[in-house]
Amino acid sequence: MRRSDVTQRVEYRVLELRESRIGGALSGSKLEEILNDEARQGWMLKSITHADVKGRIGPGAVEGLLLTLERPVS
Repeated sequence: MRRSDVTQRVEYRVLELRESRIGGALSGSKLEEILNDEARQGWMLKSITHADVKGRIGPGAVEGLLLTLERPVS
């Protein structure tokens, strides 16, 4: 069987990033740190989406980012 005939299985992970969750402003350097931490575990960034992320308490939402990550499954 050729490699091109084999479909690689992947798994996905979605991270909700809110300013309060990461301890302050959502800076480029903080986002870079988070992405590098995830990459060390084999995760690759698939997409970033700006979204209103609901908080755990109360009906309000805050601006944040949704990071969709992907990695191969053996």
